[in-house]
Amino acid sequence: MSGGGGAGHAAAGAGPRLLLRRLRELMGGRDAPEARLDHMVRLIAASMVAEVCSVYLLRPGDVLELYATQGLKQEAVHQTRLKVGEGLVGDVARHARPLNLADAWAHPNFAYRPETGEEIFHSLLGVPIIGGGAVIGVLVVQNRTKRIYAEEEVEAMQTVAMLLAEMARSGALAPPEELKPEPRRAAVTSRLVGLAFADGLAAGQAVLHQPRVEILRLVAENPAEERARLQAALGALRAGIDRLLASDAMSAAGEHREVIETFRLFAEDRGWIGRMVEAIGGGLTAEAAVRRIQLENRARMSQMADAYLRARLDDLEDLANRLLRHLLGLPQSAASGPLPEDAVLVARAMGPAELLDYDRAKLRALVLEEGAPQAHVAIVARALDIPVVGNLAGIESAIEPGDRLLVDGGRGTVFVRPSPAVEQSFAGRLAAGVARRAEYGKLRELPAETRDGERIRLSMNAGLAADLATLDASGADGIGLFRTELHFMVRGDYPGIAAQTAFYSRVLDRAGDRPVIFRTFDIGGDKPLPYLDAPREENPAMGWRAIRIGLDRPGLLRGQLRALLRAARGRELNLMFPMIAEVAEFDAAQALLDKESRRLARLGEALPARIRVGTMLEVPALYFQLDALLPRVHFVSVGSNDLVQFLFACDRGNAQLASRYDLLSPAALGFLKGVVERCRRAGVTLGLCGEAAGRPLEAMALIGLGFRSISMPPAAIGPVKAMVLSLDAGELGRHLENLLRRPDHSLRPALEAYAESRSVNLALL
Repeated sequence: MSGGGGAGHAAAGAGPRLLLRRLRELMGGRDAPEARLDHMVRLIAASMVAEVCSVYLLRPGDVLELYATQGLKQEAVHQTRLKVGEGLVGDVARHARPLNLADAWAHPNFAYRPETGEEIFHSLLGVPIIGGGAVIGVLVVQNRTKRIYAEEEVEAMQTVAMLLAEMARSGALAPPEELKPEPRRAAVTSRLVGLAFADGLAAGQAVLHQPRVEILRLVAENPAEERARLQAALGALRAGIDRLLASDAMSAAGEHREVIETFRLFAEDRGWIGRMVEAIGGGLTAEAAVRRIQLENRARMSQMADAYLRARLDDLEDLANRLLRHLLGLPQSAASGPLPEDAVLVARAMGPAELLDYDRAKLRALVLEEGAPQAHVAIVARALDIPVVGNLAGIESAIEPGDRLLVDGGRGTVFVRPSPAVEQSFAGRLAAGVARRAEYGKLRELPAETRDGERIRLSMNAGLAADLATLDASGADGIGLFRTELHFMVRGDYPGIAAQTAFYSRVLDRAGDRPVIFRTFDIGGDKPLPYLDAPREENPAMGWRAIRIGLDRPGLLRGQLRALLRAARGRELNLMFPMIAEVAEFDAAQALLDKESRRLARLGEALPARIRVGTMLEVPALYFQLDALLPRVHFVSVGSNDLVQFLFACDRGNAQLASRYDLLSPAALGFLKGVVERCRRAGVTLGLCGEAAGRPLEAMALIGLGFRSISMPPAAIGPVKAMVLSLDAGELGRHLENLLRRPDHSLRPALEAYAESRSVNLALL
């Protein structure tokens, strides 16, 4: 055997195109699927100068079954099976990426199957067969000689795998009923639960954002012509984004404009374009090359836990779809056609530019199969006040165009084809929400004061310029948490000190005489930055993040502190450090702030009229150093989201644990009661800025413990203020003293009963 010595030459140039043409001819033949597949593996083995070529297809139960082989024992066909993730074939399927090994036996995932007779083969190249954005099989070649397959060979195999995917989906390789079935659409009313990306209620007709683009021509005869077509389409793509940036929707400065400017940079990405050009060199047409790279990105994205990187890949998905439509002369999306007056947009994923293509007057809501709350499209949707629900698995399969949808952006739920009873109930919620908003509007100018005269400061959480538009309408007393990291996350590169200074100045200008508490960046963990080299971590919530990055990379933190000091010149600056676990960390951060203040003073620059420094209390260890901490700070702000997960050793991103531990448990409330008492004795202002503050029942309990300052999402201020106005804080405090002695899992039922007996208003929107 040759061991593949000349395979690189065979796979280069016209080789892949000739192989693709011959495989296409097989598709048009009348052979049964099994005979066709046998012929195909022989063709591929000969073209690749491989001693083995095998095709594994995915069957129900996530099992990869050997369907055809040239070079292994024929009795192994339909007998050799591997679970996804098992063995080398399973590894390729799980990670949706090629595996190129000189000595397969030495790989830790190698799983020997004696029925195959593969013990004489060493080198292995496996590539995923990707259809519809998911792995549906694996194509493998093997040789006896220990060797790494050349890049040209990998490229050729990926090109062939794309054609195999098309054939598998059409039933040309195996009867469709044998393979893993597509999700079935629900025939009756269904309630789908995802994640809340943007708050609000909406009802309307389903509009599928992008009907599937069918690519009929895969094999290219003239690569130079295909490259020219690709470059022309890229030019049209960039011109379209430039027109969008010049539109009225983008006229105002802010994060939504920065998002589209970053998106424009993606259209120039050399790596993305280079991969498409390489695919054309492998024998594909321009549109087939775009689709192949798109499917590879999509399959990899499904394996990523990193929400930020998934969001960036959504942008590439958007660009690929636009590019395909330019190449094929098709409308860019449903936005190009007539829309119903109450359109609810349905998409697997979406980039920000695509959303802005739609008529805002007709768009009621957006539902996504994938995405993340910090995705670019979610940022733009919040700026436009469009409810969004994401992470709805199988949403595209469950919905037909024109279906009636009810969307609850606050709870992350979507009703598909609602029954009359569900429709009536939702209509009541819509009407009640309108009425309650009107009532909350009347409360906007009233101080949040309990019935027994306790003044409660209700502030809002923010992080984007678009959030500031709700400051006046919400009636917030100020901004109790400004998440500065979002300004870093919506950009493709590090914002310089000048850009940060201008941004923080706009925030302070917009707030006027209302206080703003800036939290220094809480990056890392589930909020990585593409331009910051950070390690992959198994437990990122407790890893290298927030102040830990700031102290290890002091240049980053000092730059932000300098920008904040300059932005607040002549005004009050309130800032706090996140994820402080010990007093030594606070002292180190304070030292950096002092150094920057002295530097600006030496340069003759104006400083803030007053600087107030505080810390987040999220790490329980800091509680045990409060006596040393409190004399050093002006205020403490409890971050309940992280505090609860650390207190209970409970990952708040784990759906199985979502309802297991409760802030309203005696343990958590008792902990917070201790913080209240110690801050009160020290005369240090205490607040809480977690999501819990935005729920009336939790906010009621916090006030009962002694909190007099809480910060929440803007939409929650109305409901929480209504609760405050109906509450006797002193009586609740005395009642809580008894409740805290209970051994209950949660005090939620007891607090709900108390509120009902005292007519405390706990209504939500």
